[in-house]
Amino acid sequence: MVKASIPGVNSNDLEITYNDRTLSIKGEIKGEENKKDQRYHIRERWTGNFTRSITLPSRIKAEDIQATSENGILTLRLPKTEEVKPKRISVHSVGDQKMIEGKLKDRKN
Repeated sequence: MVKASIPGVNSNDLEITYNDRTLSIKGEIKGEENKKDQRYHIRERWTGNFTRSITLPSRIKAEDIQATSENGILTLRLPKTEEVKPKRISVHSVGDQKMIEGKLKDRKN
């Protein structure tokens, strides 16, 4: 699971992509319209575009990724793919098989 703070970001302004173990989150925090009659003592709001990329430790089922946004928190559920299990290969020894031996007679023509 991945969680990211995205206060003030509309879900329509987010772009989430997954490619080869890299998860990317892009978005835009839009500024407010300045009204002439409003004055601020302090205004501490970031605006503009942002991008975050995370390299994940294992592969993810891209078709099963789920994203939700609630109260400024983006939550991504990333189900892992099943790991490829090693296949055990049996080795059969040729020397264990019994053989019949015989002698050839000299043939004279």
